[in-house]
Amino acid sequence: MIVDRDDDDCTDLKERLEKIASDTGVVTRTGAAGAPYIVVNRLAIEELEAWYFGDWQAVQAAYPRVSKKVPRQSKYRDPDAILGGTWETLERVLQRAGYFAGGLRKIEAARAIAPHMNPDRNRSKSFQVLLTTMNEMASQ
Repeated sequence: MIVDRDDDDCTDLKERLEKIASDTGVVTRTGAAGAPYIVVNRLAIEELEAWYFGDWQAVQAAYPRVSKKVPRQSKYRDPDAILGGTWETLERVLQRAGYFAGGLRKIEAARAIAPHMNPDRNRSKSFQVLLTTMNEMASQ
């Protein structure tokens, strides 16, 4: 399960997700202690849109007018630490480039960006944690 952290405390949110799974009898990776599991809880820090900032080349491929310089700006260097709401920031960046004048349509953006994403180049730590876990699951 992937959940946006938003403003939640990471540890508290993860514990709540683990408890929900446990209360319903679902074995999670955390609770499995090396045994087979069904669910892995992962948090998108701060929001899923941080993953787009982590692979700016994918955003550029989907929206060619966006600036190539975005990931070099200090406020965007750490995709998981973008302040003020990651989706709102993505919306502003895309709007400055002439996209989504009426507001960011998240599903449309996801469908446009995702096919261009390269997991190995993504700089988002939360994305890399998810990728590591998925690779671990695939190797079992």
